[in-house]
Amino acid sequence: MRLILVGPPGAGKGTQAAHLVEKYSIPQLSTGDMLRAAVAAETPIGLQAKAVMDAGGLVSDEIVVGIIRDRIAEDDARNGFILDGFPRTIAQAEALDGMLDQGNLKLDAVIELRVDQTKLVDRIIKRAEDAKAAGQPVRKDDDPEVFKDRLEAYNRDTAVVVPYYEKTGLLTVVDGMQSIEEVTAAIDSVLQGLDEKV
Repeated sequence: MRLILVGPPGAGKGTQAAHLVEKYSIPQLSTGDMLRAAVAAETPIGLQAKAVMDAGGLVSDEIVVGIIRDRIAEDDARNGFILDGFPRTIAQAEALDGMLDQGNLKLDAVIELRVDQTKLVDRIIKRAEDAKAAGQPVRKDDDPEVFKDRLEAYNRDTAVVVPYYEKTGLLTVVDGMQSIEEVTAAIDSVLQGLDEKV
């Protein structure tokens, strides 16, 4: 099962990915985590990424794609994976297609968690308040101003991959404003449908 989860920050991708990791025994591949791991392991591509980041630059598509290529070649990703935070651009989506083609692999589905973005900001404010009330640290990302910036960046940069995957027929939209359990059930139903088609 090779999946991409798409949706703005706070849409619940992390929560749903955790369920899918458990259900299908496949890894969730978060670009940020992979970048940090490659840098820490001092792989050739990790050293390239470190040089760019140390200079204050943004890691190029080429480096990000290289890190993904290395990661999906690892044993635990042989039966599939969940991509979270990648691809972020059309160029990355096209590079991913090319990379999968080379390995005679294909994506099974792209699931977009579609949410009402104004309500999403309220959800994040509530999540920050709940964390404070429970005496837990508030995630840096849950600061409403930081969150609004991340949302803007998503709409400007990443949302463009949705029409790209819509054209390929791989995209399924799930209402991310439902309860966590309802979203999980909707995703399970989509993936079950794929299993039945095989």
